[in-house]
This record gives sequence, structure tokens and C-alpha cells, in this order.
Amino acid sequence: MTASAMSNRFYFGDDDSSASSDDNLPYPKPLTRASFLTPNFEPTTFLSTLRNRHQTLEDLRAELRTRSQDLNKELLDLVNENYQDFLSLGSSLKGGDEKVEEVRLGLLGFRREVEGLRGKVDRRRKEVEELVEERKRIRDSVQVGRRILEIERRIAVLEGRLMLASTGTRKVEANEEEIDESDSEESDEEAESNAIGIPRLRRHMEQYMYIKVSMKRTGPEHPFLVKQEERVLRLKQTVLLDLNSALKQAVAGGEDMKADLLKLLGIYKCMGEESEAIQVLKESKR
Repeated sequence: MTASAMSNRFYFGDDDSSASSDDNLPYPKPLTRASFLTPNFEPTTFLSTLRNRHQTLEDLRAELRTRSQDLNKELLDLVNENYQDFLSLGSSLKGGDEKVEEVRLGLLGFRREVEGLRGKVDRRRKEVEELVEERKRIRDSVQVGRRILEIERRIAVLEGRLMLASTGTRKVEANEEEIDESDSEESDEEAESNAIGIPRLRRHMEQYMYIKVSMKRTGPEHPFLVKQEERVLRLKQTVLLDLNSALKQAVAGGEDMKADLLKLLGIYKCMGEESEAIQVLKESKR
């Protein structure tokens, strides 16, 4: 072994004993693959582990170069092997068109079934919506019918209390219990109103206003309510006639009936007939 080769060797220990004989140096073992597979591999760290390796730098470079070539060859063989498998993929799938066609036909059939079910669901949804709307219309019609019946009953009751000649049999069909109960209350309250009957007049006004508000809420354009306008107008005129008579009586009573006069004016105001009250007061002062 040459002197230059000896100077490039890695070894540690006594120089005299090392230089005495080249035959005493151990033969370097081949580099293992595991040495390069450590996590976070660092070349400098790897070379520092070779300090006791008796090998020249040139031999180490040659061995590393050989190792690199072997790895490149393995990588190339691996790529070629997978590439051959990729190229053979087409031939391995030969005859798969029929299966793909079967799957495609199956999906088309499934799609048609889904569309058919969707159409049925849409039709059923529309039917349900129509039924719900019809139910709402029927419920609204029932409510309107109940309100109309209540309005007609109230008109008949008020006609009976006002003793209108046109009531005929309606007075008999009215709610007798309600009339009797109201009359009993009326007799007790009238005793405190100087016989003018202010509670009775107020009650007539309230019933008339209830009829007007109910007709407005139900819809005055309803054919049945249109036919009742004449009866309602007669009720209004009769209530105002009674109020006018009571107001004239209160004015004639002077200071003793001032409280009743104010109550009567309040009834006019609730009816929205203040102008009627003013007209009666003007006529009473003449």
C-alpha cells in the first residue's frame, strides 16, 4: 500500500503501531442500507460515525457512489415495474365495457324510478296544498256564517227591545233569556237615573255599535249583510229617537238633570253622532 493511500485512511490510536504494518488494519465492512434510513438523516453526522473506519477517502467515495448507483437502479426498476403494470391495466380490463354498460343501464333505470317517485311526491304535495287551502276556505266560510248568524240574532234582539213593528215573529225567535235578564237589570238601574232610562239607552247603543262593528269585520259587501242594511238603519234611527227624547227631557230638567245630560252626550259620542246631539240642543233652546 502506498504512502499517500496510508495518509488518507481513517483510524485512531498509536501512530507507531499503526504504521508498522498494513496487514494489521481491519478490512472495512460494507455500508449498510439501514445507516441511510434513519429519520432526519444528516451526512455530516453519518460521516462522524466513520472515524474508526480504516478506509481511504477515495475508497469511501467509490463505495458511496456505488451505493448511489444501486439505489438509482432500484428506483428505475421499481418505476419500470409499475409502468409495466400500468400498461397492462388496459389489457386486464378487457371485456369490462359490458359491465360498465350494465352499471350505466342500472343507473338509468334507478334515475327513472327516482324521477317517477319525485313526480308522485310533487302531485301529492299539490293535492295536500289544495286540500289545506280548501280547509282554510271552509273554515273561513264557517266563521263568516257564524258571525252572520250572530249579527242577525243581535239585530232581532235589538228590534225586539226597541219594539219595532217590522220585527213580527223575529221578536219571538230572539233569545228570551237574554232579554229577560237585561230587562231585570235595566229596571234596577233605571231607578237611579230619574226615570230617563240612561242604562237602557246605553245598552241599546252598545248593541247597535256591536252590530255595526261585526258587519264591518265580516264584510259589509256580503249579500246577506247588504240586505240587512235597511234593518240596521231603522235600528239607528230608533236609538237616536229615544236618545233625542231623553236629551230633551234632560235639558228641560235644568240643573237637577245635568248629570244625566252629560251621560247622554257621552252616549252620542260613542255612537259618533255628536252633530245630532248639537242639533237637538239647539232645538231645545228655541
